[in-house]
Amino acid sequence: MKPEQPSILILGTRGIPAAHGGFETFAERLALFLVARGWKVGVYCQEEVERVDQRVRLDSWSGIDLIHVQVASKGPRATLEFDWQCVLDAARRPGVCLVLGYNGAVFLTWLRLMRRKVITNMDGIEWRRPKWGRAARTWFWLNEWIGAWASHRLVADHPIIADHLATRRPRSAISTIAYGADPVTSAPEAPVRALGLQPGKYLISIARIEPDNSILPIVEAFCSRKRDMKLVVLGTLSDQIPYHAAVRKAANASVVLPGAIYDQAAVKALRYHARAYMHGHTVGGTNPSLVEALAAGNMVIAHDNPYNKWVAGAAAIYFTDTQSCAERMQQAMEDDALVKACGEAARTRAREAFRWEDVLLAYENEAYRLLGVPSARTAAIDRPSPGAV
Repeated sequence: MKPEQPSILILGTRGIPAAHGGFETFAERLALFLVARGWKVGVYCQEEVERVDQRVRLDSWSGIDLIHVQVASKGPRATLEFDWQCVLDAARRPGVCLVLGYNGAVFLTWLRLMRRKVITNMDGIEWRRPKWGRAARTWFWLNEWIGAWASHRLVADHPIIADHLATRRPRSAISTIAYGADPVTSAPEAPVRALGLQPGKYLISIARIEPDNSILPIVEAFCSRKRDMKLVVLGTLSDQIPYHAAVRKAANASVVLPGAIYDQAAVKALRYHARAYMHGHTVGGTNPSLVEALAAGNMVIAHDNPYNKWVAGAAAIYFTDTQSCAERMQQAMEDDALVKACGEAARTRAREAFRWEDVLLAYENEAYRLLGVPSARTAAIDRPSPGAV
């Protein structure tokens, strides 16, 4: 029998309101969606302090319970401390636990011992990323296995991730639910001009500055010849990190390096007014930034791999190395018809596969499933759909 008020706890993010990345944005969207549909929703929020004086405190935002957890550690240790304290607290509260990411999945065994119902979004195949050393890869590999077996249900955001998870658990335990994005049909030009840019006269990359995301090859490709446009590379840069220093060294005067921008309205405007969106990710599943580029109608220049091809399809042209990347950039700068066709394909792909309403309803269905309810109530949206892709 369906409970009068179903309850869900969201773990694994730094918290909401969203200010950090894709998981935080998703947590915020899902929490607001479920509260509007009658759920009691709690979201765990990390609070870094010098000294813990109140381990857990409750707050409320837009009808959502914000469960603030204090941690006095720094760096990766703080994340593990936060994950453990969240699990300890969640084990004492009613409701389904939705865990975003498996990096601290070893702690999920406690939730199972305490008879909590657990859904885990397994994110990407973190242990395959070349940036990690042997110890980190081993940790991620072990936690992937633990997360796969400690969870009642697994969510993959991409068919290839689902195929990978099927080597750990029966496919019947896995649902494929992508990421969502809102259509962007207009945006102010002020954030663009504030960086000395002209709308439609620049390419943009929005990603962490790391080898997995091909940032250095993208910059080198752009600077390999004279361009009449600029390249904007959004992302935190530190000269203490050799890869970041190499990116700065490779950049010429036409490369704009504004660092990380956390004003989402500004990021949206910069993406919307770009001539093309550069996506160099080589590993992972459905990347939120790529989905948002499709929803903004961007032509995409993407690294050629199965992850990106499934997401972007005909909305992108693809590169494999620095030379082919330089050639694709030139195509984008010269061929107006190609840019228009890719932009139209992008909007179509986003509308058909990455609507927030479908994604959020699919997660609600997963939560109801663990509560013993076959499916969610009919959604008050214009096209009811189970949302799994």
